Amino acid sequence: MINIDNHTRFIKETAASLGFDYCGIAKAGRLDEDARRLEQWLNQGMHGSMKYMENHFELRVDPTKLVPGARSVITLLQNYYPSTLQHSNSPKIAKYAFGNDYHEIIRAKMNDFLSRIREQIGDVDGRGFVDSAPVLERTWAKKSGLGWIGKNGNLLTPKNGSFFFIATLITNLELNADDPFAKDHCGTCTRCIDACPTDAIMPGKVVDG
Repeated sequence: MINIDNHTRFIKETAASLGFDYCGIAKAGRLDEDARRLEQWLNQGMHGSMKYMENHFELRVDPTKLVPGARSVITLLQNYYPSTLQHSNSPKIAKYAFGNDYHEIIRAKMNDFLSRIREQIGDVDGRGFVDSAPVLERTWAKKSGLGWIGKNGNLLTPKNGSFFFIATLITNLELNADDPFAKDHCGTCTRCIDACPTDAIMPGKVVDG
């Protein structure tokens, strides 16, 4: 237990030193409830033209298929809300698209993160993912205590909303898991539903793509 405690503390301190705003940990295992929801969503054709969502079903719902022997799923969040907002007359650009490609920036940090873990702990097997692999990262963020899933299907955090890049590291390292985020703070609010220009947000936190 001493090593597990020390390793867990090192993981969180290292994540913070690399500039990640939040770091949460969950035990690796098959996501049975999410598998049922995903299967229903696909069967109803709500993925639209995103045919790639039909691929690698088991990889999406079971991290041990991506990293054999996986014991922990580490979720990292980095806020991307820009310090300078667009001029009201400028063409509208999604906030996450400001600046350089976040895939490259976060992936470099993830590689550094895993390298530091191996330097400190030893021979650790792990793979990092940044929105480019079949990983249900929002579910893992919730399971690791970082936030809840809003009515729009996005991960929401109590203090900073949804303006986060989500990175996931699946590893064979045994760590202390955080408590899952239990409370849904959306309540009766429907602002995201009312604002959606295509009426794509359905009941039950389902988005029709």
